[in-house]
Amino acid sequence: MKRRTFVSLGATTLGTLPVFGFPAFDLSKTAKPQWVIDLIKLNDQGFEALFSSQVVDTAKKAYGAIKDGEEIPNVQSSGHFIAKAAIALANPESQYYQSTDLLKKVGLAAQYLLKAQHADGTIDLLSTNFHSPPDTAFSVERLAPAYGFLKASQTKGTEPVLAALKTFLQRAGESLIVGGIHTPNHRWVVSAALVKLNELWPDSRYIKRAEQWLLEHIDLDPDGQYTEKSTGGYTPLVNRVLITMAKGLNKPEILDAVRKNLNMTMYYVHPNGEVVTEASNRQDKGTIGTLENYYYSYRCLALLDKNGAYAAMCRLIEKTCFPKMVGSLDAYLEDPNLWSELPSNKPLPDSYAKAFPHSGVVRIRRGNWDATLLSNNAGFLTFHKGNAVLQALRIAASFFGKGQFQSAEIKQEGDAWVMRNKLEGPYYQPYPVDQIDPTGNLDKMPRTNRQKSEVQYLDYTVKITEIKDGITVDFELTGTEGVPVSLELIFRPGGQFSGVQAHASKPKAFLLSGDGGTYTQGADTIQFGTGRVEHKAVQLRGALPAMDAPTVYLTGFTPFKHRITLL
Repeated sequence: MKRRTFVSLGATTLGTLPVFGFPAFDLSKTAKPQWVIDLIKLNDQGFEALFSSQVVDTAKKAYGAIKDGEEIPNVQSSGHFIAKAAIALANPESQYYQSTDLLKKVGLAAQYLLKAQHADGTIDLLSTNFHSPPDTAFSVERLAPAYGFLKASQTKGTEPVLAALKTFLQRAGESLIVGGIHTPNHRWVVSAALVKLNELWPDSRYIKRAEQWLLEHIDLDPDGQYTEKSTGGYTPLVNRVLITMAKGLNKPEILDAVRKNLNMTMYYVHPNGEVVTEASNRQDKGTIGTLENYYYSYRCLALLDKNGAYAAMCRLIEKTCFPKMVGSLDAYLEDPNLWSELPSNKPLPDSYAKAFPHSGVVRIRRGNWDATLLSNNAGFLTFHKGNAVLQALRIAASFFGKGQFQSAEIKQEGDAWVMRNKLEGPYYQPYPVDQIDPTGNLDKMPRTNRQKSEVQYLDYTVKITEIKDGITVDFELTGTEGVPVSLELIFRPGGQFSGVQAHASKPKAFLLSGDGGTYTQGADTIQFGTGRVEHKAVQLRGALPAMDAPTVYLTGFTPFKHRITLL
């Protein structure tokens, strides 16, 4: 990867920010738009399951906690419940508005938080992190707004619950003033949590620590992507917390980083409203990503900048994944400025071929189909046509146990996008006599000191060319002759094939020997071909394991030259 550049934060004022943070208005009397009311009603769903997962045995150490799906009581599940309940208690559109029964359960969960919190103010993420400042910050991010909503709800009996939450949050603040982090996004989550605490209980130490993290500059590359490239997870989170920091630190220039990322993200959208995740460095890599967590940032800046493209992204998100937006309802309730009518739409990009070299991605989209090309990725190409999805194209050869193809870069050569790799398979001569270890310890006789012989080579060239209604992918493998090759077309589960035959012994594996096949998902169909089957060794030694997905194989031997067309 080329060296990253960084956003330098100056003192230029770029506009007046809307108000974020503690609600300075009465949620019970302020008229809300229908979309917010709909989300409040969606927020009501799931409480019964949460009630049943609360630990109610007073003899249990975790009394009051909410258990997760694996029945482990923990701070995160309990904090989620408190945040969800606080919204319901504060809004008359909820069936749980000012419910003393719900408040009692919230109080039990709040007391559990105090018991689970360490003396230094940190909490644990039981799946991986212990005494963790970053996970403490994630909880503060949810519980600081919850404190505000509970206070505004005027529910009878809130005082002891508010006192417990205040104690938890202020203890957490002490840990965030001094605590460390693991990953790049943690810096901004911690800083945003400190800003939220400062809104509730002003303390110069909170701001000083947030600004100390900000001295490292925002890790945005020239493509507009953050270090973790986590389009389905942490990227929208970073956008949200940077907005919080921009307001709380009075640094509107921070929003430039958010704008650059939102501009890039518009080119990462599949025709069905999903987002490209294959280039991520985090847990969301290759998952089905949707855009709901971008809504807050797009809406904030659509209104602030009067940006019609951002407004169009908001409407796309509402159309494709509105119910999932409930996860950020607290942010929409904190500021009625967000309830203003969006600007008129401006067209979103839906016909382009655009490279993002710092992210190792090329995106081609034409209306209802798109392709994503990926460097440093064995699944180097995806092809979406509506809801029919080729989620990865891979090719491997049984070449010295290292024949899985991937390319370090993508080059544009004329009308084609080209990826290459060259492999070497040497043998080794006896060790130099004057360097032989007298004990025969091979660790002291590195193979790099041996002379190579009988060196074998394998060169891969893959060219992707756009054609009418799709693309062609040309493969050429040359060098050592007679090496078995296996080409995989890996589709998203749920569709139906035609024109292929099931492999005799491999589940979910199919062979394409004819002119072409199809894969249909609902009303959408991908056509692919032509076929080639010269052997049935579809899973070669040294190649990645088969994915748990319907996969069509083409096979041959080197020299291997073949074209796949995707329409």
